[in-house]
Amino acid sequence: MADLLLLGALIAVVGLLFWLTTGSDDDDNGGGLMQPLTPQPALVPVRVQQRR
Repeated sequence: MADLLLLGALIAVVGLLFWLTTGSDDDDNGGGLMQPLTPQPALVPVRVQQRR
């Protein structure tokens, strides 16, 4: 039983290290969130008229 627990912990540590060392796909390689490869349209504010 201890062998399986040790194997699971080893696999978890190796997976965590692999996940932390992989970079994201943004241009500056600064890490952070994954950016889409195609440019997205900018958000444009829309006026909302309030009726009272």
